[in-house]
Amino acid sequence: MRIRVGHLYPDHLNIYADRGNIAVLAGRARARGHTLEVRAIGLADSVPWREIDLFYIGGGQDKDQELIAADLAGKGAALTEAAAEGAVFLGVCGGYQLLGRSYRDRAGGELPGVGLLPLHTLAGTRRMIGDVLIDCAWAGERLVGFENHGGATILDPGATPLGRIVAGFGNDGASGYEGAREGRIYGTYLHGPLLPRNPWFADRLLAEALEHRGGHPVELAELDDELEHAAYAVAAARATARGGRQ
Repeated sequence: MRIRVGHLYPDHLNIYADRGNIAVLAGRARARGHTLEVRAIGLADSVPWREIDLFYIGGGQDKDQELIAADLAGKGAALTEAAAEGAVFLGVCGGYQLLGRSYRDRAGGELPGVGLLPLHTLAGTRRMIGDVLIDCAWAGERLVGFENHGGATILDPGATPLGRIVAGFGNDGASGYEGAREGRIYGTYLHGPLLPRNPWFADRLLAEALEHRGGHPVELAELDDELEHAAYAVAAARATARGGRQ
């Protein structure tokens, strides 16, 4: 099948090699005989939400978030429709923040978010940097990555985190949570990029996107992930040596 990916603002939100997540999805899809068709969706572009199986939005500097925030909020109705129809979303760092309701900077200014995730973000007084390891008990797996953010993200009461912190800061350095998930909508601070070292998560996104495309669950053939698991082990060891919340 052809999996259609809507890459939101690739010219503005692409730091810490986050574009590599798309490359991983393409490679793992191709290994199973599927193709990944990536459409860039930028400023003033409409959102062909009926045609997209997976939306991806990466991280960026504050100035880039400020540049695209109002435009993204204007796309909110279409993105909400896509989510309601079962499309998959992955937001990383700045993209994660903007999938929430808002981001408030240190001066008190507020950037609007899309509101797909039940959370808001406040500019913090310290930088949260380093390797991260989180426990995703809902999937029986763990994720590794690298965080570098000044914003503190607060989940609404009852909201579901992506995982619990084993090592690192996570959403705010205090709650013990990292990221958020709501149905097929996932948000995280984990850069690196995220997916090369976490093949199980890449495959979860692919399987859900394929189910959206074909209308029925898809079981993916296993791949030889020896290198991916080795990369995971190195990153997990660094995070573990770093310790828990700082």
